[in-house]
Amino acid sequence: MTDHHSEHPRHSGYSEQDVQREVSELKEKSATAARLFDIRRIIGGLFVLYGVIVTIAGLTDDEATIDKAEGVNINLWTGLGMLLLGIFFLAWLKLRPTAPPPPEVEPGEEPGTEPKG
Repeated sequence: MTDHHSEHPRHSGYSEQDVQREVSELKEKSATAARLFDIRRIIGGLFVLYGVIVTIAGLTDDEATIDKAEGVNINLWTGLGMLLLGIFFLAWLKLRPTAPPPPEVEPGEEPGTEPKG
């Protein structure tokens, strides 16, 4: 009976270059996912979406609804505020994108030099 879990990773048929390539691809995908799911994008998108909906509701309110809010078209003003906040978050995302992580430095290697291998 052999135990396949006790195999040493160096004997698995993958070269060190294959492993390093796989690690760099995973890091690249992780950085892309981090940019894609930036909280500013999610918050900005939701506020713009809900802002459009509430603004449309405010534009179509009748006098009875406005009188209930003591003469203020609260849906219109809230919707416009939500739109502005959403646009702010999306502009912030565009003007200050997420910085890529700095490259890792191997022990004994000087920063700014090409990795050996």
